[in-house]
Amino acid sequence: MRSSFRARLATEQDPIVCAALVLATAEATRAHPHAPTIAWIRERWRHRSQAPEVRLAAAIGSLCLTDEPVPDDLRAAVDDLATDERAHAIDALPWMTAAGGSGETGLHRCVRKMLYPDQPDPEHCDDPWAISSKS
Repeated sequence: MRSSFRARLATEQDPIVCAALVLATAEATRAHPHAPTIAWIRERWRHRSQAPEVRLAAAIGSLCLTDEPVPDDLRAAVDDLATDERAHAIDALPWMTAAGGSGETGLHRCVRKMLYPDQPDPEHCDDPWAISSKS
């Protein structure tokens, strides 16, 4: 499956479809760890020749594939690449749509939860399991 995603990525021109393929590869790798694929995903976010959407998807995928502290260069890449425009474009992907809520795009919520876990949920949070700051 991972090799099929990577083969399609090599020929795909649409950056959002490419981002979806990278996220699908990360999801498959999280379910069935594979060290060479983890390394491949890590390298995607570093390659400036990749479309920003692909680099961003690879960065999010990398965050999901490790429990190690977030390297400064990965944090900086995500902060730089996670623009509002890109967040709304990537929200077309099922993974990101499912992650969204409370007025946040899925991408912004993922970034906040993974990179800035101490930041509170938005004031008008629609997540019934979120910790309320009004307690």
